[in-house]
Amino acid sequence: MRRKTSFSIILVSLFLPLFAPVASAQVEVRVRVMEASNVGSGIDSSLRDLHGQLGSLFNFSSYRLLKDENVSLSPKQPVSLPLDPGRSLELTLIDLRRVVAEVKVRISKDGRDVLTTLVKLTPGRSVSIGGPKRGEASIIIALSRP
Repeated sequence: MRRKTSFSIILVSLFLPLFAPVASAQVEVRVRVMEASNVGSGIDSSLRDLHGQLGSLFNFSSYRLLKDENVSLSPKQPVSLPLDPGRSLELTLIDLRRVVAEVKVRISKDGRDVLTTLVKLTPGRSVSIGGPKRGEASIIIALSRP
């Protein structure tokens, strides 16, 4: 009996490190919210690293940064950020495999879902999502991992 217990303890000790990081995983995500329009031209200097991506995905002449925040996501724990009055952005870490984080993105307006999607974030890359209209402009959200 003592031998079985010792063997079980050894097995648990060997495999526990494989599962522990998943349970306690946290992912840092940089969230940049910008207003894109065709009024004027130019791009905020803090968005220069996204200029090529924005130009290839969206047809706007002007990009203005509204919000730049870093959030820490834990598995299945939604984090909400206000976008503008009545609108919010919710991010939830769904899965983390090696360096790829799968994040659920939800944009809501007055409590109703406007957009729900899944994105895969890898370090050093960014994903841009065209969001809701804001007057003559549109909101664009760029998510990246440091």
